[in-house]
Formats: sequence, C-alpha cells, structure tokens
Amino acid sequence: MSADPAPEAVLAMGRAVLAAQPFSVLLGARLHALTLSPSAVELHLPLTEKLNQQHGFAHGGVVSYMADNALTYAGGVAMQCPVVTSEFKINYLRPALGDMLIARAHAVHTGQSQAVCRCDLLAVKDGVEKLCAVAQGTIVRLPAPQT
Repeated sequence: MSADPAPEAVLAMGRAVLAAQPFSVLLGARLHALTLSPSAVELHLPLTEKLNQQHGFAHGGVVSYMADNALTYAGGVAMQCPVVTSEFKINYLRPALGDMLIARAHAVHTGQSQAVCRCDLLAVKDGVEKLCAVAQGTIVRLPAPQT
C-alpha cells in the first residue's frame, strides 16, 4: 500500500493543472487549498470589472466556471485520477458582489467511475463572505488512452 502524497505536493500538482488551463489563467483563478482527506478544494478568483455583467455583479458564467472547476478538482482528488465534469447544476442565490469569489467544493460520494460533489460559491466584500450560489455535479473518470 502506498502512502498518500504530501499535502504540499498535492497542492503543487493542482496548481500546475490550473496553470495549464488557458481560460483559468485568463480569468485569474487561483487554487488556494486542496486536500486529499477529506477530498476538498478551494478556488479563489479576484472579481474585476471585466468579469461583471451589465448590472455590476459577477457574470453568471464566471460563477458557473468557478463551480465547474472546483467540482472537478474535488472529484479528481477524491478519485485520484484524471477526470472531467459529466454534469452539474447550479442555483444562483444572490448577486456575486465583492472583491473575490471563492468556490469551496468537496466529494459527497466516490465510486470507481464517478464522484458526486458539492460546491458553495461565496462572494467576499470587505472581508465578509456571502453565499451567492450552490452547485452539485457528477465528475467522471477519463478513460485510459488508447494505444
């Protein structure tokens, strides 16, 4: 039986994956925390004017992106393999207003081929976090490459 990798190594690997995603780099997302046990992730995104919609709060697509990525990270960490999102649902609860958007996700159930994960999305303004959306998704194992 092999030992779990060090938490710092897991976080460094997760940050490397995020850095390899051009869209994540464009938005400015940062992997703040990633743990194996329990399998959980926290993504941060500075909210800038360019990420807003016409009413001055974060665009729903930006909030949705954060949910999708956090859910996928949580599922990948739980299953410890390459994964993609199969589906997810999001409920927008209030406008995401503030300086930062945080996505906190964790695996609720993990099987051999998929994980079901949940995510809370919080807008941070003046140091105060407000829940602005919740999401749940199914994350699936990528098939082995065909040779």
